[in-house]
Amino acid sequence: MCTYNGGRFLTEQLESIQQQDYSDWDLYISDDGSTDSTLEIIKAFQARSGKERVVLLSGPGRGFARNFMSLTCDQDVNADFYAWSDQDDIWAADKLSAALAWLNQIPKNTPALYSSRTTLVDESGNHTGLTSRYSGSFGFSNALVENVAAGNTMVFNRAARELLKSASQHGNVVAHDWWAYLLVTGVGGSFYYDTTPHIFYRQHAMNSIGAAIGLKSALVRIHKLFQGRLSRWIDQNIAGLDAIEHRLTETNREVLQRFKSARARNLPGRVIGIWRSGIYRQTFMGNVGLLVAAIFKGV
Repeated sequence: MCTYNGGRFLTEQLESIQQQDYSDWDLYISDDGSTDSTLEIIKAFQARSGKERVVLLSGPGRGFARNFMSLTCDQDVNADFYAWSDQDDIWAADKLSAALAWLNQIPKNTPALYSSRTTLVDESGNHTGLTSRYSGSFGFSNALVENVAAGNTMVFNRAARELLKSASQHGNVVAHDWWAYLLVTGVGGSFYYDTTPHIFYRQHAMNSIGAAIGLKSALVRIHKLFQGRLSRWIDQNIAGLDAIEHRLTETNREVLQRFKSARARNLPGRVIGIWRSGIYRQTFMGNVGLLVAAIFKGV
């Protein structure tokens, strides 16, 4: 878990972890310099649960993605499976057991990443809807242009953690969850999207990244597209992938090279090249947006 001034909702999240029906867990918390009640809440929970089971660390103070990656790559954190937790959600009692039911089917030496749909709740915990139920295929060609997996739902095995450790030393990542989706699918690992929600994803004004649903969210994404933000994020992801390209499957190396080549062309070669590269988003409108982005060099 990574925290930063999350005292308002933190107690509910910690209690939901305490109440998991899978009880063999340890909790590592990296706090990024909170000045509210966060540390007091954590220390009280630590006193009840034991300092060996709940470990409090200091984060790098460079944003949520750096905090999560720093904690994930910490040599002192060792387990068979790892789950990322935000500070303001609520886990259903079967959140961990549902993930482990799938992960335990995957060979230990295969990087495996579980994610799920979520139930949206407001600041008071009232249900307001569900995140998207993706029906398209998942894979590297999707991950290059879209992150379908929310980090607060992710659980992964030791092989995926070792992959993250080795591949994340080459530079900054845009978002820890997007990077995990790219890496695991890129090397030919196993990825699973559970359409049954197992967490309550709290939406409030202080979310680092909120749920990508609804008209407002779509307008925000379009605005970012024309600001060139998506293109810069993809540049950053590709720079990271270039450093570990030798670990990608042969097919995914070819997809990456076609995509990079297409992005460097002028119209209409860029649009045709990106379309032929094999990349895609999960929805029809998402792919229309991808086409528009290619036209305006927004991808």
